[in-house]
Amino acid sequence: MDEASGTAGNRIGKWLGFSALCAGMFMAVLDIQIVVTSLSVIEQALKIGADRMSWVQTAYLIAEIIAIPLTGLLMRVFTLRWLVTGAVMIFTLASIGCAFSIGFSSLIAFRVLQGLAGGVLIPVVFSAIFLLFRPGTEQTIATTMGGVLVVLAPALGPITGGLVTEHLSWHWLFLINVIPGVLTALLAFAFLPRGRMQLALLADLDWVSLALIAVALGALEIGLKEAPDQGWLSPTSSLLFVGAAVGMGLAMRRRSPVVDFSLLKERHLRYGCGISFILGLGLYGSVYLLPLFLAFVKHLGPIEIGMTLLVTGLAQLVAAPISVILDRLVNPRLLSVVGFTGFALGLAMTGFETPSSDYDDLFWAQIVRGGAVALCILPVTRFALGLLPLSRVSDASGLYNLSRNLGGAIGIALIDTVIFTRSADYADQLTELMKTDAGAAALKLGLSADDMPDPEDPMGVLGVMDAIQEASLTLAANEAWLMLAGVTIIALLLIWRMGPIRAADSMETRPDSS
Repeated sequence: MDEASGTAGNRIGKWLGFSALCAGMFMAVLDIQIVVTSLSVIEQALKIGADRMSWVQTAYLIAEIIAIPLTGLLMRVFTLRWLVTGAVMIFTLASIGCAFSIGFSSLIAFRVLQGLAGGVLIPVVFSAIFLLFRPGTEQTIATTMGGVLVVLAPALGPITGGLVTEHLSWHWLFLINVIPGVLTALLAFAFLPRGRMQLALLADLDWVSLALIAVALGALEIGLKEAPDQGWLSPTSSLLFVGAAVGMGLAMRRRSPVVDFSLLKERHLRYGCGISFILGLGLYGSVYLLPLFLAFVKHLGPIEIGMTLLVTGLAQLVAAPISVILDRLVNPRLLSVVGFTGFALGLAMTGFETPSSDYDDLFWAQIVRGGAVALCILPVTRFALGLLPLSRVSDASGLYNLSRNLGGAIGIALIDTVIFTRSADYADQLTELMKTDAGAAALKLGLSADDMPDPEDPMGVLGVMDAIQEASLTLAANEAWLMLAGVTIIALLLIWRMGPIRAADSMETRPDSS
């Protein structure tokens, strides 16, 4: 590979270029979380109806999920250097556009541009790990860097968004990307390997398959957004899901689709995508569910929520160098089993909270989850992508990262479904329990026996309605935590079913680290 060999004599430059990639990916992932903390502020400033504000996030996520699987094609056409430089600059300019939007339409348009550019920056990092670095310690360190940053950004998002909103204006939620974006683009242009563009590939592009994939992924994302509220089998959701399945099926049957789905015939990548899907479901689900509990049950603000979530991020940072050492000593399948077992345990530990649970009660579950995440990412990424020929890594990285993001989207939709349906059921059960066993109801509501009203007194029951809602939401959230833990256990079955990991390909196809 020209792009890999071009960095053979410049180890420092190679790491500077890769650091620029990681910074771009970090910006793209962080942007999702910091914006969501201030949607209400943006709504008031631009006079956007509350019913449309969710599209500020949805537009970004749809564009991102469409761009991710196209990264391999874009790398072949524009080269790693120009693709990253261009994507970062588009992301930065779109951020400026978002900050100076004058209404809903302009904000959505710039969010789509942000999402398209951000979606490219995520898989390109995992491609570069194998294009720039030789198997061994360098690849392990690079994989850990990329993996930790992709999960650290969501943990830092709430506190970053909260600080920006409290001390600056909402415009800075987007303008915060400008200086890092410019510096990242300069570093990428200066230090990423030079290659020859292949613009002629665009002439032979199967535009039909591109349109089918874009429509299918967009329909799936919208369907997942609507399903918890309208029902998974509602006419709207069913139409969207069927449309997504038909569109993707037709795209896969094309002779030369823009996404090389034939790569999934490779056993390690196929199982790696399945495991990545489950990780995304648990990882993004937990990052969504914990702030929900802290906001609606504990009534904490963005900064307090961010400080609580910071525990997970710090645990990830501490565990990262340890995972690098373990990766050199322990079989990757065994390491993955340890990681997913720990991650599932950390999820399950949060499934027994009460409305009175505080920072201390959530501390150790976050430590376990944060410490296990690197072991879920590092070995899986290496056997999913590291055993492929370099010419196929970019396309495979798109599929691998798409799997994780789809898992996250489905995980959040499942959580919303549990919260919407089960919290109402639990509220009815608690109200009924007040009539039959006031003592047990007081315990679940976190109230003293003296605070319990006469169940036949409507005004008295109304007075504890907030406590009923908080308790029912907590019980529903616990159910969602245990659901995430149960799904995460499926990764252990996939790791077992995958079988032994074969030896890496010949070193002739790998970049020299000298």
